Amino acid sequence: MKIDVTEKTPQKILTPTSGFLEGYTHSLNPYIGCAFGCSYCYVRQSPVGLFRKQEWGTWVDVKKGVAEKLRKELLLLRKKGKQVVIFMSSSTDPYQPIEHKEQITRTLLEVMTEIPPDFLFVQTRSPMVSRDIDLFEKLGDKVMVSITVETDLEEVRKRFSPAAPPIPARLKALKELGDAGIPVQAAVAPALPFSDKFPEKLRGLVNRICVDDFTGDGSGGKRTDRLKIDERFDGSEKEEWYKGNVQRRVWEKLNEVFPPEKLILSPEGFMPPKKSMEP
Repeated sequence: MKIDVTEKTPQKILTPTSGFLEGYTHSLNPYIGCAFGCSYCYVRQSPVGLFRKQEWGTWVDVKKGVAEKLRKELLLLRKKGKQVVIFMSSSTDPYQPIEHKEQITRTLLEVMTEIPPDFLFVQTRSPMVSRDIDLFEKLGDKVMVSITVETDLEEVRKRFSPAAPPIPARLKALKELGDAGIPVQAAVAPALPFSDKFPEKLRGLVNRICVDDFTGDGSGGKRTDRLKIDERFDGSEKEEWYKGNVQRRVWEKLNEVFPPEKLILSPEGFMPPKKSMEP
């Protein structure tokens, strides 16, 4: 599918947070829109997804001139003695396919190695994130990378998010980041049908796992219902993976391999470690 790419020059790059991201001071979105276009993405039903009048997953806006804006905003916040805890990204993936060319996210990370935030949480589903290991190393314990791995079955991934990166590539990125000593999390969010071997595939790759189901769409599952995601499940899958407390059942399955302290239920799993919020 051809993606409609346009350029935007925003007035600011850091956005004060509220609601779900109350554990952060700011969100940081290098792009607007998302080429991955996952069927269940909650942003489809948000103002960002609805206002554009184009199908979510068919367009991406590239934010230009943002490195200098970020530098000025970080310096101003530091001058005021403000805490800076950043979630990247809340309404897009910071590693869009066009990032290979544009390198907006990498440029922003370079700024943050010069003027480090108190903490940076990077949420992505792209294996391209391992490209920036050198910058994450400079941030040390001020960063955590979370990679969405909602299933280990490619057939399932293709059914729910055909334009998203393949699962094996994401698992490889988790290993590369972990081997480099970068704090890393697997986000099984939302949990989709996976094989009995999935927990073993994650063993040794991550510092922790965040587990979520479709109730984590910001509306208790109502947004997901409007997207008719239940129609994408095969046969008996709907009963096991869409109804009831899927989050708890998945947690118990992963708990057969991982100790409880490595498993975190959403939304806590997307919050910064408590130490990053200490003055």
